[in-house]
Amino acid sequence: MNELTIVDNIDIQDKIFTIRGVQVILDRDLAALYQVETKVFNQAVKRNIERFPEKFRFQLTKEELQNLRSQNVTFKENLITKYLPYAFTEFGVSMLSAVLKSDIAIEISIKIIESFVNMRKVMSSNTLMYQRLERIENRLSVHDEKFEKIFKAIEDKSIKPKQGIFYDGQIFDAYLFVSDLIKSAKKSIFLIDNYIDATILTLFSKNQKIEIKKFDQSHDRFLIIDEKEVYHIGASLKDLGKKWFAFSKMDINSFEIIGKLK
Repeated sequence: MNELTIVDNIDIQDKIFTIRGVQVILDRDLAALYQVETKVFNQAVKRNIERFPEKFRFQLTKEELQNLRSQNVTFKENLITKYLPYAFTEFGVSMLSAVLKSDIAIEISIKIIESFVNMRKVMSSNTLMYQRLERIENRLSVHDEKFEKIFKAIEDKSIKPKQGIFYDGQIFDAYLFVSDLIKSAKKSIFLIDNYIDATILTLFSKNQKIEIKKFDQSHDRFLIIDEKEVYHIGASLKDLGKKWFAFSKMDINSFEIIGKLK
C-alpha cells in the first residue's frame, strides 16, 4: 500500500466564487491545486468531455469574467488570460479524481469538496441565524429564559439522524454525513467494509492511528463509534452517493460485535 501525502493548509475557499447562482472554482485554480499546467489540465478534461456536462463545467462569458475582475482585487491582479476560463461546480470537482488518476488528485478533490460543503453549511447557518435574530429583535420583551432556549437551539449541532436513505447523486450529502460521524468519535472508530481504497484512508487520515485487518466474515458494512454507537451502512464508504443506499443506527450491544472482531 503506497503512503499518501496528506495536503494541509490549502486556502481553497478564497478560490471559490458564486457564478450563475452556484459555487464554482476556475480551471486555472484547479490546475494549480492539482499541480499541473492549466493547458494540460483542460486537455485531460477534454479527452473525457462526456463526463462533464454543463451542470459539471461551463465556460464563463465576457460579462461574467469582467464582473469577477471588478469585484475581486486579487482576481484582477493575478488573472491575465487570452481565453475565457472554465468554471467547475461541485459535481465537476468530484468527477476530476476519476480523470486525473493519482493519489494527489484524490486528496485534492476531497479537500475541495470539503471546502464546498463547509461554505454551504456556513451560508446556510448564517441565513438561518439572521432570520432568527430578526425575529428576536422584534420581540425584545421576551423573557431571558426564552432567549436562552432560542440560542441553544441555534447552536445545537450534536443531533445525528438515526436512519435514512441517500439517493444516487447525493455524493456530498452522503460524504458529509459519514465525515461528521467520524469527527464525532472521541476514542475509537471501527469500520467493517470489504472494499476500501485511498479515498477511505484519506477520510480517516486525521486519526492518530489507523490499523487495517483482513475480515471476510461480513457481507454488510458497519461503522462503530467509540465502541457504543453502531451504524449499519448499505454501501461501501468509497461509493457514497453513487447509488441508492440506506443507513440506520442499531440498538444493539456494540461490545458483542467488537468481541467477535477481536
